[in-house]
Amino acid sequence: MTKINWLRRPVRVLGAAVMAGVLAAAVAPGAEAGAAPGGAARTVTSTARLSDGRPVNSAAAVKKVRAYWTAARMKAARPVPVAKAPAGRLLAGTAPTGKPGFSPPAKPTGNGDVKASLLESPVVGKVFFLNSKSEKRVCSASAVNSPSKQLVVTAAHCIHEGAGGTWVRNWMFKPKYYYGSEPYGTFVAKSFATFSSWITSSDKMRDIGFVTTAPNADGRKLVDAVGGNGLAWNQPKEVKVTVFGYPVDFHGGEIQRWCEGTTSDGGNYTITIGCKFNAGASGGPWMMNFDAGTGLGVLDGVTSTVDFLGYDNASYFDTAVQSAYNAQGTVT
Repeated sequence: MTKINWLRRPVRVLGAAVMAGVLAAAVAPGAEAGAAPGGAARTVTSTARLSDGRPVNSAAAVKKVRAYWTAARMKAARPVPVAKAPAGRLLAGTAPTGKPGFSPPAKPTGNGDVKASLLESPVVGKVFFLNSKSEKRVCSASAVNSPSKQLVVTAAHCIHEGAGGTWVRNWMFKPKYYYGSEPYGTFVAKSFATFSSWITSSDKMRDIGFVTTAPNADGRKLVDAVGGNGLAWNQPKEVKVTVFGYPVDFHGGEIQRWCEGTTSDGGNYTITIGCKFNAGASGGPWMMNFDAGTGLGVLDGVTSTVDFLGYDNASYFDTAVQSAYNAQGTVT
């Protein structure tokens, strides 16, 4: 059974019981990604850019992005249209490509006022950006612990438009966004990474994006300011997760919504859950071992598509995702 806040309505989930011992010993960083059934494993990186195409490679450029996103522009931003899961979704099953493992979450440093409840998490936030038509868009995302302490993980379609498209611009993350507030500041993208198969063919099996952010206006790195989730790979298809996001059908996408349940095999190298989050929730985290006291967990997926039943799907995190995380997680 899936629980959704705040009314906690029961929703059917295409899943089985939670498997014990989900998190195995972590695989050493830097493990090479082999050929994966989930699409091409090669990643592509890019420097983040301003709306005029100039790179975000200076403090002045970061300030320009922050200045662009006024309250009025954020209010005018709309979600990326919800993508449908590919047809024939049960033809390709989901399976690990190596040993299971995970990286650990991290609490914030020297910041005693960072708190969480089951209704919200400080590491979850709202993303604002411009697409190639200069349309203002929003997604969801979360901070993830890494050596750089600057990493955000979201859906690939929240950083690149996919086949025939371009990298988005003026990208900014607001952790624990609540009706325009920014309790921990804003974090502007410096660089992006995603899978080549997403860029060339909008591969829904690789709808995962990694973002390195600049420190906030106080000079604090993201994970130092709010904490960061761990990240898992090659886990079972059936795991208990807490899903967060900013779907627009819930208070207009102005506050976080959560859903708790058990995932199952969505086919086509995805996992699925019956949260039925809609537009605006794209990129929101699926967190194993969620701790309501800290708001932290271990990332096992991000909201990507919806299927014919309205259930949410996430690309499966395999060895290739681990390698992409290891690579982008050291970028500063």
